[in-house]
Amino acid sequence: QVQLVESGGGLVQAGGSLRLACAASGPTWRHYVGWFRQTPGREREFVATISQRYGTVYYATSVKGRFTISRDNAKNTVYLQMNSLKPEDTAVYYCAAGGRPIDSNAYDYWGQGTQVTVSS
Repeated sequence: QVQLVESGGGLVQAGGSLRLACAASGPTWRHYVGWFRQTPGREREFVATISQRYGTVYYATSVKGRFTISRDNAKNTVYLQMNSLKPEDTAVYYCAAGGRPIDSNAYDYWGQGTQVTVSS
């Protein structure tokens, strides 16, 4: 069974940077591992994902050019480098693993989330 643990969230001023990490265990080699975010009153939003087999990456248009997803195979960890952060990036960020890249419904396993707060 896949287990995912997020870390790296925190408080940062607009324009700053954070790096999130998702430590994965279990059969993640078959899955995409990516990031979604959620704020109260809003639907869960796709952020970025990476294929564990091919390294193919997908980004939401709202974060493309600012966020970079990557994977450290030695640590079995997926990272989300977030630069040029904006207040609208404030959310709980969830790591997830699934069989298709973008739709949240295609992800079977979810971490507990890490809070990212961007102040202005």
